[in-house]
Amino acid sequence: MFAFLITLHVIACLVLIMVILLQAGKGGGISETFGGSGGLQSMLGTKASSFLTKATAACAVLFLVTSMTLALMSTERAGSVVEREISKEEKAAPAKAAGEAPQAQTVKPKPVTAGTQQAPK
Repeated sequence: MFAFLITLHVIACLVLIMVILLQAGKGGGISETFGGSGGLQSMLGTKASSFLTKATAACAVLFLVTSMTLALMSTERAGSVVEREISKEEKAAPAKAAGEAPQAQTVKPKPVTAGTQQAPK
């Protein structure tokens, strides 16, 4: 389901970009750049701008709905990789404590306080 929503979201993004770029703005937009004067409106008739406006609204709504749905689904699936690894280690720790000695111990460095820097030897 998550992969389907991501695919739908990407398609909605691409269609939204295309529909927005095809609309004629104050400067004519990309539709006049490739289609000459008149462009898509003359080819499809006077209903083209109405269609593009409706298509833009529909794609924008689809984009917002998929964005919100993916955000909600990702919070349910959320969890840091670090948190997952810590929980795995905590589950494995009681088994090791039962009879096995730790393999390697880490040495913690001493904290350095201001004004107590040592000169190199």
